[in-house]
Amino acid sequence: MTTVAPNRPAPVDEGLVKVWFRFVPREGWLPYDTEGLWAQPLSADTARVANVPFLQDGVAEGDVVRFMTDDDGRRWAVGRVEPSGNCTIRVLPVPDGALGRSAQAVHERFASFGLGGEAFSETFPLVALNVPAGADLAAIKQLLVSGEAQGWWKFEEGCVTDAWRAA
Repeated sequence: MTTVAPNRPAPVDEGLVKVWFRFVPREGWLPYDTEGLWAQPLSADTARVANVPFLQDGVAEGDVVRFMTDDDGRRWAVGRVEPSGNCTIRVLPVPDGALGRSAQAVHERFASFGLGGEAFSETFPLVALNVPAGADLAAIKQLLVSGEAQGWWKFEEGCVTDAWRAA
């Protein structure tokens, strides 16, 4: 049975399409096995991802993905064909930590880096951050590790680059 992640509104840009990703749900994690990401069509079977994935690993905002269109017109991702150089980092505030369950507080901690991102929902304040290739990767990683050590949040790397790993 397919469990679809909640639908998000399209970013402001018109002409976007939804590209769907399938994955195996992780135990103890959200129960979804598909996620739809908004994307700018580039050709009949490629599109540039226009938002940050909450669940799908191995893809970041700005990446170009290839898709197949099924008989119902739904576009299913079949692979990443051009990485953007951006990273996807997910941050979940610890409910009894200093930030409480506030996605806004997480965004505020990263505001000085100019990172974009989204919060999953008010009841599940998971924040998916887009870390651009040109960002201060070492400082962002340092804040992530420090915040986790202080009990503010837990974080995971959904899609990272060699530059991120080296920072």
